Amino acid sequence: MGLEDLKSAVKSAKAAPKEAETSADASATAAAPRVAKIDAQGRSYATGKRKNAIARVWIKPGSGKILVNGRTGPEYFARPVLQMIVGQPFKAANRISQYDVWCTVAGGGLSGQAGAVRHGISQALTFFEPDLRGVLKQGGFLTRDSRIVERKKYGQAKARRRFQFSKR
Repeated sequence: MGLEDLKSAVKSAKAAPKEAETSADASATAAAPRVAKIDAQGRSYATGKRKNAIARVWIKPGSGKILVNGRTGPEYFARPVLQMIVGQPFKAANRISQYDVWCTVAGGGLSGQAGAVRHGISQALTFFEPDLRGVLKQGGFLTRDSRIVERKKYGQAKARRRFQFSKR
């Protein structure tokens, strides 16, 4: 298909009156079944983000091992709260110790990294088993927590903190 054909198709699409979709067409496209996204090694991949941390997560069926940057999950995330955060998607989906997780995470602190890994695991689970999407969405695991640190402005001590005012 050449450039001329594309231009003519765009012109005809703009010229034709836009018809409203029927409710049957809209429901058919919305109810299309989701297909699992699994690579040649039998893994699902997703990217999770929180604050300034970015986690690349691969999951595959296994015994429940978690490797983060080449170290085990409890070794990398030493605090029990962080281990709980990482395991929340599996607990919500009733898939505890059914998947092995391998991930690399960079940026931010440990708390942000744990949130990023949780987000990545949740997305990878939905790619591996699309039926789990509703459960994970209801738990709020698929929504990226977009709160980040506000930048420091010039002429101020911090993002919003002003320098002390002196009248004299």
